[in-house]
Amino acid sequence: MRAVYVGARVFTAGEPAWADAIAVVGERIAYVGDEVGAREAAGSGAEIVELDGGVVLPGFVDGHAHLLMSGAAELRANLHGAPDMPEIARRIRAWADEHLDAPRVLGQGWSFSAVPDGRPARQLLDSIVPDRPAYLDAADYHSVWVNTAALRELGVTAATPDPVGGVIVRDASGEATGHLVETAGLELVWPFLAGIATDADRDAHLAAAMAAYSGCGVTGAVEMALDGDGLAAMARAERAGASTVRVAAHWLVPRGGSAADHLAQVAEAAALAERHRSPWLRVTGVKLIVDGVIDGCTAALSEPYANGNNAEPIWDLDALAPVVAAADAAGLQVAMHAIGDKAVRIALDALEHAAERNGPRPRRHRIEHLEYTDPADVPRLARLGVTASVQPVHADPAIQDNWRAMLGDSRVDRGFPWPEFVDAGATLALGTDTPTAHYHPLRNMYVAATRRSAIDPALPPNVPRYALPLVDAIRHATADAAWSCRAADQGRLVVGMLADLVVLDRDPFTEGPQALLDARVLRTVVGGQETGGGLVG
Repeated sequence: MRAVYVGARVFTAGEPAWADAIAVVGERIAYVGDEVGAREAAGSGAEIVELDGGVVLPGFVDGHAHLLMSGAAELRANLHGAPDMPEIARRIRAWADEHLDAPRVLGQGWSFSAVPDGRPARQLLDSIVPDRPAYLDAADYHSVWVNTAALRELGVTAATPDPVGGVIVRDASGEATGHLVETAGLELVWPFLAGIATDADRDAHLAAAMAAYSGCGVTGAVEMALDGDGLAAMARAERAGASTVRVAAHWLVPRGGSAADHLAQVAEAAALAERHRSPWLRVTGVKLIVDGVIDGCTAALSEPYANGNNAEPIWDLDALAPVVAAADAAGLQVAMHAIGDKAVRIALDALEHAAERNGPRPRRHRIEHLEYTDPADVPRLARLGVTASVQPVHADPAIQDNWRAMLGDSRVDRGFPWPEFVDAGATLALGTDTPTAHYHPLRNMYVAATRRSAIDPALPPNVPRYALPLVDAIRHATADAAWSCRAADQGRLVVGMLADLVVLDRDPFTEGPQALLDARVLRTVVGGQETGGGLVG
């Protein structure tokens, strides 16, 4: 494969930042510069790809994703954006009617603001789906809403204990209401549904996710909840030559079982990291979920929520520190979900403990989300070499009303403070957390660069002082996201790097960020091979 891309501005995310043409030989970049040099580097007989304006970018690396979950979400009732209970009911009934033979009704994407009093109840679902179990993941995937038939199928009764780090919400009589919070969903619902899924199901979910990514310019992704079934599906795709997205994966270590169980999971991840280290699939670390989410009042905060309540962390420091230290000693990356300021501090304390215990060594640990962070802890990110892994689409103004109401005070004006992390010297990696938000990187870049809504651009921006310059946002979503997962030859269009790139029909650098919502992805190229394109931002 030899090709020369001409007729578009090339943003390299390296030095120099701009070029006029790019030459690809085999799976790597042979030249970046002017058109004459590119043609010479590719040699006679190379394909000349005329792009007729627009812009070439490095392929996006989604810095935080859940690939099989994202593919599965494509096949379930989509409740994202449903504003109220009648619309939720309409969408669920429509899916149920279209899938009469399905033994269960499956959906995802409901928000607390759309549910009466913010309290999902089984009776509401019973009235919509009376004849079979129903399982609905929340938009943030930190709660599951089920009906009575599902509770019966799961074996959940008044006597079922809450798992560590989770809550089976109960009514005044002690009966489960149908709302399963945090690890109650993670440990009761997800394993059950995974257990009845087949390898063919999982292969289809992965294929759907990769096809979606290839359509919109994503060439790499950081998987943040790897388990055995997911790893097996990714390995099958790799063996079949069906992978179109390069995956760096973190093995999920749930808070359950004993301390010895947790350390055994770290050892398992280390063994998998030795076995899976190809250009298409690498196991690079472990994932730990330290707290929940602000929308559901399950994120751990230093000060209470507006309603006076607070949440305990899923992992307290005493339990977390030995696991982080063991992973660090094994050379694994540690990725920790921490949304509230108390959880962020616990995560940083655990990383500091690991550094003290294990001494100097190459490290590339990361904290995911950091939606509300105490200003005093921001400098610690850089001091400890921690990547701030954030998802701009979570700050979309269209989904912020409940988030802001739950905090209810001046903390809302320090939400999602991405430039503070950069100014302190930390690396910033951007992702989407798909399927909790849309996977399209151009929508993500629009929110990052404007703090406006990709869902409804007419809405006022969300704390506009925290917007990122567009050039910086794209670097954080390409070069920095690749660096954050140890993908040394991805994320930049420079000589010797993998030829992973995306071609847009419009140039948002000259037209402005609005062009991100209107631009069409003409081509997605991975390792010199075209894998997709055609989606509008």
